[in-house]
Amino acid sequence: MDPARQSSTERWREILERSLDCVHCGLCLPTCPTYRETGREISSPRGRIYLLRGVAEGRIPLAAAVAEEAYLCLGCRACETACPSGVRFGSMLELSRAEVEVAQLRSGWARRLEGWALRSLVPHRRRLRLLFDLLAAVQRLRLDRLARPLLPRRLRELHALLPPIPPKRDRRPPPEIVPARGERRGRVGLLTGCIAAEAFGHVNRATLRVLARNGFEVVVPRDQGCCGALHAHGGDPETASELARRNVAAFGRADVEAIVVNSAGCGAAMREANAWIGSEAEAFAAKVRDVSEFLDAAGLQPPGGRFEARVCYDDPCHLVHGQGVAEAPRNLLRQIPGLKLEPHDDPAGCCGAAGIYNLTHREMSNAVLDRKLRALAAADPDVIATGNPGCLMQLRAGAARFKLRARVVHPIELLDAAYGPDA
Repeated sequence: MDPARQSSTERWREILERSLDCVHCGLCLPTCPTYRETGREISSPRGRIYLLRGVAEGRIPLAAAVAEEAYLCLGCRACETACPSGVRFGSMLELSRAEVEVAQLRSGWARRLEGWALRSLVPHRRRLRLLFDLLAAVQRLRLDRLARPLLPRRLRELHALLPPIPPKRDRRPPPEIVPARGERRGRVGLLTGCIAAEAFGHVNRATLRVLARNGFEVVVPRDQGCCGALHAHGGDPETASELARRNVAAFGRADVEAIVVNSAGCGAAMREANAWIGSEAEAFAAKVRDVSEFLDAAGLQPPGGRFEARVCYDDPCHLVHGQGVAEAPRNLLRQIPGLKLEPHDDPAGCCGAAGIYNLTHREMSNAVLDRKLRALAAADPDVIATGNPGCLMQLRAGAARFKLRARVVHPIELLDAAYGPDA
């Protein structure tokens, strides 16, 4: 059933059914970021499942303790990868957060600001563009740097997450159709995203160039929009379903063989759109592929140039755990002449970004990030590559704080560079 149309009784019944798959083995515990930091059973997947089952069975009240744990979880889904019983914890988490919102257990100015941003700003392209126009002007005039010493610590930390905003000319929408170069191998669509389109438009353009260089005609539907992932993770299935339907319609009219996504979080959400809105999204969800997965399966055209660098690849949670894609990005990077792929000790651990978690739970987000950065600092790469906008912002801010020399980029940017200017 569409989660947006489920009653509270139906949601808790589904949570109870999913909780019964857990055999309490504890294999998920070492993979859970919050359990690794706190050591508390209640802050582990197994502990949270016990908690939610208690509510579903009427033994525990739906109160502040449940709301706290539902939102302390990063939703990284590493527990799903570790689970031998196939527990779908991510689905349980979204259902429980929807119930927390219905019960109005979260309050305060931060919650109100979050709700306004997700409903009244993020899904609306013109409003979002105006905001980024303003941010670009503030950065260009260096007003943010002048004001930073006067800001409270929390606001200084949030400012550090903001990437350099490209000028307006570099944030223009890409062409609706980008032709294939050489022999045409297929026709695909590209999701450009909402915030990513404004802050990481260069990643979208690199994706278009690499796809075209590999023989694919790319359609960029003008009427596409936000994927709804942040809304689903934030307990708002109604808005998430509405946004999913818009993209199903937009890409359905585009008549493409695959829908390519360069954001791990968006890709995971779109691949599960049928769970949000039912059978109408089945064909759409089946076409969604991460750009690395798509190019690896299609067979990459060998890059003609070189990229001399030691690169650590870091798995975005919603790519490695949400979509089960681990080797494809590494396979592509290994095909770049001159690039040396270096391992590090925590590649599949969460970086702490988790959508807007690094805004709402800054202390835990930093603790999770610090574990990641210590592993990356030990490897000391020239470049850190990761395939999700939130992870890019989080790792860049962390690398600057740890004074790492590595640049943080999307893997598609390295492929684009290796193909050279003629791409």
